[in-house]
Amino acid sequence: MSIPITIPRLGWNMEQGTFVEWLKADGDAVKPGDLLYRLEGEKSVEEIESFDAGVLSIPANGPKPGDSVAVGAVIGFILASRERERPESINTPVADAPGSPAAAISPRARRLAKQNNVDIGDIAGSGSTGRIRERDVAAAVPATPAGSRCHPEKRSAIAARMVASRQATAPVTLTSIVDAANLVNLREQFETAAGPVPSYTDFLVKLAAHALREHPRLASRWTDAGIKPAERIDIGIAVDTDAGLLVPVIRDVPALGLKQIAARSRELIDLARAGKLPARDMEGGCFTITNLGAFGIDAFTPIINLPECAILGVGRIERRPVMDGDRMVGREQATLSLTFDHRIVDGAPAARFLQSLAKMIANPGVPLCET
Repeated sequence: MSIPITIPRLGWNMEQGTFVEWLKADGDAVKPGDLLYRLEGEKSVEEIESFDAGVLSIPANGPKPGDSVAVGAVIGFILASRERERPESINTPVADAPGSPAAAISPRARRLAKQNNVDIGDIAGSGSTGRIRERDVAAAVPATPAGSRCHPEKRSAIAARMVASRQATAPVTLTSIVDAANLVNLREQFETAAGPVPSYTDFLVKLAAHALREHPRLASRWTDAGIKPAERIDIGIAVDTDAGLLVPVIRDVPALGLKQIAARSRELIDLARAGKLPARDMEGGCFTITNLGAFGIDAFTPIINLPECAILGVGRIERRPVMDGDRMVGREQATLSLTFDHRIVDGAPAARFLQSLAKMIANPGVPLCET
């Protein structure tokens, strides 16, 4: 009996990936939990494990490093024993059939060439039988202008998610100017203490989790079966990387102290920017925070991270003149932009959540002491 090894879906809109390498050799014994191969999905490279025991059989026309592989494609087999009949090949080609013999090219390489107006006739392929791979086209692409770091294939995946979010939700954005003076003072106190210094985003992750417990509808998710309440407060933080925007998720935020959040967020951010963040660490969030304050942005309209209900955009903290009774004083202020899915929650409950969060930011010591 042979058990097929198939390509899993690593992202919600992934249709194909790039085969990186086998981690086992043909004929090796395999047990459940063993890592079989590495696969590049929309935003990360994952090590795929076996769920079965037996002997690995890699067909002659199995995938080679750099080949495009469709979700669900069979790339090998787990055999009951070495003595049983071994499949010699897989019925369905792993990648799209090449074009003319003079210019065999993978689908990903073809799209990249088209996007960058690269003449494939001038490229010498590094694949088997001279097949042109994505890496060959990338080497022929002119230098990318500053500010456009994201690979076109990655940008396409990100764009698809954004468009799907706009089409599938009923987004509404509320903005509120909040008093951040006490938050600034509190963070300055951490700068003199030992351990990692929490960022403003770290503080907001903790405060947002507290507000979400008071207003749980904002932590709901839209599913095919209807609105699903969050089982746990897992909050995503938007991170700018060379691969584009990634959203690692901090798990069970209410159970973590502020320094634990700071350490975990730093770890996730480092993995994301190094291109080593597993897909599982970007899944399952119930709320997302994106902070553009470092770029001098005051307010913006963030896009909901499907299937979540809401996302919080955070602007810069700036000292501004405000009225204190009859006199004008300088106070640190910031603008919050909350985009929510009107299918899940109405405007008034969303406004109450934002109001609660604003009060917590104005007096952060109170909710932080309660958790």
